[in-house]
Amino acid sequence: MNKRMKKSIAALFALSISVTGGAAYAANDNVPQTTAAVVISQSILQQIQIAIDNEALTANGYIKADAKEPMIPLRDVAETLGIKVTWNEADQSAELSKGALWTSVKLGEDRYVLNKMYKSLGTAPELTDSKTYVPASFVSEILHANVKIEGSTVSITSEQQRKTASTKGVITVVYDNEGRQTVRINGIGTDGLVLNIGAETVFEKADGTKLGFADLALGMEIEAEHSLAATLSLPPQTPTYKITVPEQAEAKGIIGTVGLIEEVRTGDDGTTSIRIKGMGLTEQTSSEVVLRLTDTTELINVNGETVEKSSLEKGAKVIGYYNGVLTRTLPPIGTAWKVVLQAPAEDASSQVK
Repeated sequence: MNKRMKKSIAALFALSISVTGGAAYAANDNVPQTTAAVVISQSILQQIQIAIDNEALTANGYIKADAKEPMIPLRDVAETLGIKVTWNEADQSAELSKGALWTSVKLGEDRYVLNKMYKSLGTAPELTDSKTYVPASFVSEILHANVKIEGSTVSITSEQQRKTASTKGVITVVYDNEGRQTVRINGIGTDGLVLNIGAETVFEKADGTKLGFADLALGMEIEAEHSLAATLSLPPQTPTYKITVPEQAEAKGIIGTVGLIEEVRTGDDGTTSIRIKGMGLTEQTSSEVVLRLTDTTELINVNGETVEKSSLEKGAKVIGYYNGVLTRTLPPIGTAWKVVLQAPAEDASSQVK
């Protein structure tokens, strides 16, 4: 065999290996066993390391060109969080369950089950190297764990580790100045709770529809998921992870006054009005106002529970919400959109300062 022929045979052998993926040999014999070639997409830019509750995960994620977020391995992440994963080969979907949590994902479909409804995350699940990958936001939006993305690392904190609390309330202040954003609920002055907003705070409606900070308004009822840790100041302040609006409230253009009910009036037509004296929720709002109560006026307490009109008596501490259509009398008169009972008369021992 000449030298040129030897080179040709070697080249053919190398080409064979590149096409078949090479040969693996059993430990006890010389019978070659062909293994499938692994094709890595050229659109994958880099691997992403994953940590769950400060423990590194063996499996990695990846991020593709022009992708808005990393992709992470569904089963590895879910099972580490204690979530059972069941794969359905027939329709290429996976079911996830843990206690009251249940959701499902399907390859190629940007539809994730949340509260018995479908929610879009902007990226569909993918099959890569025989594993199902989902966008990192799946963990925060669907599995309700905290996700932090820094460079090539995705850090996940489970609910058990995060130690959160949930508080319902009605917005009394929306503050946005020089990059600092806060929302106060259930009062002003020393009352209520200040929710500090960060870059990772999620805003959405109960059905999963995305909202933004700009969608929040005075008088809107919300539920806030926040840290158990809070400042010792009055009012206390706390980092906030998620704000949920139970319903899309029509709260644009609403202003308000917080204080004590000074007088309850009943007109000849049976209409009830309350006079509130205290402090306006904005600089342009009157500190004293008379508000007519109509059949459409919502009467609730700070937890969003309906209260009776009879509880709005002299001495009760309330927040009155109304639009800007007022008379020019002193005090101005308007129609109440919503009245929040902060404290009944027997508990409201002092006026709002």
